[in-house]
Amino acid sequence: MEKVNIGPQGFTLPMPQAILGTHIEGRPNYMALGWVTRVNYSPPLIGIGVHKGHATHQAITETGQFSINFPSTEMVNITDYVGLVSNKRVDKSELFDRFYGELKDAPLIKECPLSLECKLYETVSLPTNTLFIGEIVGTWCEERYMTDGVPDISKIKPFVLTMPDNRYWEVGRCVGHAWKAGKALKK
Repeated sequence: MEKVNIGPQGFTLPMPQAILGTHIEGRPNYMALGWVTRVNYSPPLIGIGVHKGHATHQAITETGQFSINFPSTEMVNITDYVGLVSNKRVDKSELFDRFYGELKDAPLIKECPLSLECKLYETVSLPTNTLFIGEIVGTWCEERYMTDGVPDISKIKPFVLTMPDNRYWEVGRCVGHAWKAGKALKK
């Protein structure tokens, strides 16, 4: 079959769905976040894309701190909600039980199985968004979501976002092990 060009916005591969936590005017604020990716191993750096018009953008710029919280599939509705309403019109500070690690301006969400606290490492200004690169200073997870001391995706039950169809999806079954599955093909 011949491939067909579907245009520049055809990026349908899934992105991890998260909730970004910041402080705005001294209180917690949350935003749905789909544009998130690990960008460096040591130091541990993670990149997030945030539109320049969002209050969250201003908060990260001012405080240099943020959290990335990974909700479970049971949290789809509340995750979507924090992406639908703006801090400019709705106070989202009391939507979640929160706690803090080392950083006072990076509210972590207790209901989320996995949370990262990050300090700003670098920013890359793009036409509509800023790529904020944060250094992960703490990873928070309850024992019940781990296997052998590491977060277990089957226990966390995260979900992903696809665009441009704008849908959430559950994560499926394991299909192989990284750095092992291809060894049989090595010569």
